[in-house]
Amino acid sequence: MSAAPRTLVVRLDSVGDVLLAGPAVRAVAAGSSWTAMLCGPAGAPAARLLPGVDEVLVHEAPWVGLDPPPVSPRACRELVDALAARRFDRALVLVSYHQSPLPAALLLRLAGVPWIGADSEDYPGALLDLRHRREDRLHEAEAALDLAGAAGFALPAGDDAGLRVTPPPDTAGLTGTAPYVVVHPGAAVPARAWSPERAARAVAALDEAGHRVVVTGSPAERALTARVAGRHGLDLGGATAGLGVLSGVLAGADVVIAGNTGPAHLAAAVRTPVVCLFAPVVPAGRWRPYGVRHVLLGDQRAACAATRARVCPVPGHPCLDGVGDEDVVAAVASLLPSPSRTATAACAPTAARTADVARTADVARKAARTAAARPETTTSSGARGGVRA
Repeated sequence: MSAAPRTLVVRLDSVGDVLLAGPAVRAVAAGSSWTAMLCGPAGAPAARLLPGVDEVLVHEAPWVGLDPPPVSPRACRELVDALAARRFDRALVLVSYHQSPLPAALLLRLAGVPWIGADSEDYPGALLDLRHRREDRLHEAEAALDLAGAAGFALPAGDDAGLRVTPPPDTAGLTGTAPYVVVHPGAAVPARAWSPERAARAVAALDEAGHRVVVTGSPAERALTARVAGRHGLDLGGATAGLGVLSGVLAGADVVIAGNTGPAHLAAAVRTPVVCLFAPVVPAGRWRPYGVRHVLLGDQRAACAATRARVCPVPGHPCLDGVGDEDVVAAVASLLPSPSRTATAACAPTAARTADVARTADVARKAARTAAARPETTTSSGARGGVRA
C-alpha cells in the first residue's frame, strides 16, 4: 500500500478560482496517492479539466457564491457522509484573501479528516492543523501554491507552475481556420464587463482594423453575444457550452479579450495572450491573467477601486466603458504573434510574463524547500447544497 496520502483540495467558488488553483493541485497530486477536489457547481467543470485531479465532488455551500442556498442540515450530512466514506488523510482548503476557510474545515472535521491546512486570518481553534499566513499581495495562484508548499507538497521537476488544463479539442469546425481574436463580453457580475454597447463598438473597431473576431458566451448569453457580434463578428454564443469546447476556441485564438472572469484565466491556461478588461473592484495584482503575456485595460484608480462591487457604483461605468477603441486595437496588436509588432509595443506584456515566471519560480522554490524540510505526516446527489461526484 502506498504511503502517500489521499488528499482533498477544497475550492468552492468559480471557474477562475479553480483554474488559479491548478499549480497547487498539481503539487498536491505529485505527493498524493489520490487527489480529489471539492468544488461548487460553478467551479466543478474547471476542476474536471485540471491535470492531477482523480475525482471531483460537488457541493453548493451556503457561505459561497452570488446566490447561495439556505443552510440545509440534510445537505451538510450528505457532504460529511460522502467525505467520510472516502477516508481522506489530508485536506487543503483554498480561499481568497477575503474569505474564511473555517466553515469548510468544520465539515471536514466532522467527516473525520485528520489533518487540515488553510490560510486563515481568523483563530481556527481545533479546526486547522496548519494555520498558514498568506503573504501580502500574492497573486491567487501563488498564494495557493505557497500553502501547498507549507503543507509539504511540491511541484515535480520541470513543472513551470503556470496554469494548465487537459489538451483542448480542435474547434476549427466552429471557428474556421483563418486567424482570429476572441471577444468574450460576459462576466458573472456586471461590474467586471463592458456594457453591451461598448463591447459591440470594440468588435466593430477590431473588424475595421482587419481582425477576424469571434464572440463567445454561454447559452444564457446568446442575446448578448448576438448583439455584440452584430455584422462584424462570428457569434458563437451558446456553441461553447462546455468549458472543454471553450478551451479549444481560446487555444486557437491569437488573442483573447475578456474581463476579469473565468475565460480570461482559461485563456491563460491554454497559453493564449489576454487583453484583460480589469475593473479595479478587486486588486489586479491578485487576479490578473497569470503566466501569459497580457495587457490590462481599465482605470485602476477609479472610484470603484477595492469595493468588490458587483454592479458599478459610478454612472456610465467609466473604468471600463471609458477605454478607447484605439487602446483596444493597440493592445491586441502588441500581443499578436507577428514579427511586425514593434519592440516598444511588445515590452509591457513580455515584462508581465517575465515577472510572473520569476515570481512563480521563487514561490515554487520556497514550496519545494518547505516540503523537503517538513517531516512526513503520519495520520493515525442530491438536492441543492448536497454532494455529488
